[in-house]
Formats: sequence, C-alpha cells, structure tokens
Amino acid sequence: MAARTIDTGTDELLCSVEDHVATITLNRPERRNALSDNLTPAFRQALLDLEADTDVRVLIVTGAGKAFCAGGDVGGLGKNFAARMGGAGATIEDSIRSLQHKQNTLSLRLHQFAKPVIAVLPGPAAGAGMSIALACDIRLASDEAFLASGFARIGLSGDYGGSWYLTQLIGPGRAKEIYMTGRRVSAEEALALGIFNKVVPAGDLNDAALELASTLASGPPTALRYMKENFNRAATTALEPCLDMEADRMVRCTRTEDHQEGVEAFKEKRAPEFKGR
Repeated sequence: MAARTIDTGTDELLCSVEDHVATITLNRPERRNALSDNLTPAFRQALLDLEADTDVRVLIVTGAGKAFCAGGDVGGLGKNFAARMGGAGATIEDSIRSLQHKQNTLSLRLHQFAKPVIAVLPGPAAGAGMSIALACDIRLASDEAFLASGFARIGLSGDYGGSWYLTQLIGPGRAKEIYMTGRRVSAEEALALGIFNKVVPAGDLNDAALELASTLASGPPTALRYMKENFNRAATTALEPCLDMEADRMVRCTRTEDHQEGVEAFKEKRAPEFKGR
C-alpha cells in the first residue's frame, strides 16, 4: 500500500500513513523539536484525525534529526509565561485552565488513543517532550537517546502528566528522584528501569520501529484496543471492576470476525489476516 501524506497545516509537524501505520514526526530539528504555537495545535488535530481514520491501526510518534522532543521552548518562558498561556490579560485561573486543556488534548489523548502508540526516540526527550514519550504505550529508543525532566533546573514543577506516567512505570521513589534532581537518564538506565521497552543502535532505529509497528498493525484491532483499555484501567481502578470490564471486553471479542479468523488460522497453521471486524 502506497504511503499517504497528510497535510497538518505546518511544516513543523509531518504526518503520513502506510500499511496501516501512521507516523507523526515533530519537525523542528534545529530546536530539538521543541513544542511551538504551530507544532502543538497541529499535533492535537492530527491525533483526532488519525484516531478517526479506519485505515490507521498503529501510531508512531517520533522526532526529526537527533532528538525526540525538547519540550517547551525555554526561550519563550519567564515572567510572562503564565499570563501568555492563558492569553493577554489572563489571570492565574485562566492560565491554569488553559494548561489543563492543553494537557488533556495532547498527553491524555495519547494515553487514551484507541490504537497502540509507539514513541520512537532517536535522541533526547526532555521536559514536556519526556511526558509525551511517557504517555505513549511503548517506547523504542536509540542508544543515543536519554530522558531529562529538566523542570527543577528552571524552577518549574512539571506538566503534561510526566509525574503520573513515570510513577506508573517505576514507582514514586525513583520517579521523584529523577524529577527533583533533573538529571539525565541514559538509554541504558531507562531500559533497566523499564521506561524504555527496547534500545537499539541509532542506525537500526527506523527498521526496528517499522518492524514493531508492522507486528502490531497485523494484529486484531478491536482486541488490541480493548487490551489498552484494560491496562489503562488497571493503573487507576480496583481489581473487581477491572475483572468485570475484562469479562465484558472478552465476550465482545468472541463476537468479532477477527476472533473467528484467528481460530481458523490457528487450526490451519497459517498467519491470521485480521480485518478489524
């Protein structure tokens, strides 16, 4: 299937779809793909469009050049940052509501995206960029990548859900230490901690990402969506309601054509061809 390019309205965000895999590329390599007033709204809209696109089964989020995302552009921070976040004349309450909306429509949307999301890190992910990587389901990194919350170094506490996502992955003690010191976490350490799922040589990153994405894209879309829901729910909900919802989703899967195809393929000792029905 030929690649399909999607117009995001800005050169700062690239988007394409090929073989059921959508790729969003943050494209400000000269700024280490820092978020901007052009890139970030386009990113939010692309997530909405790709979630609704029935041809898309898997999403890759990556960065152009040698970085994943440097987070907010530090040059735009400072004494007017809080007011600027809510617009001219914004009160602190306006700015809080503005940031809450921005978080909900980016990192929360990634977390709840109805298809598997792979963060592919060619290099550093810092600040909100680290939070975005953590919001994804799977993190595949080059051996040149590293994480750095960076917030403490500029007198900030952190945003875009990084404290929650990191705590879920490695526990509060280690998460607090990483945030409070602001230190770098190398690819090797991130792999050992369970933050990264896999680390590969930089030259092999694209091939490894496409191989993983292809594996997921060939899977049963409905079942994978339910799996993601189950695991997300498990992070915040007690066992009994999780069991109830697992039963609900399991029974719904048994009614799909994909389940029947999987059973037939198993009997015939062949690879299944899932259709998402």
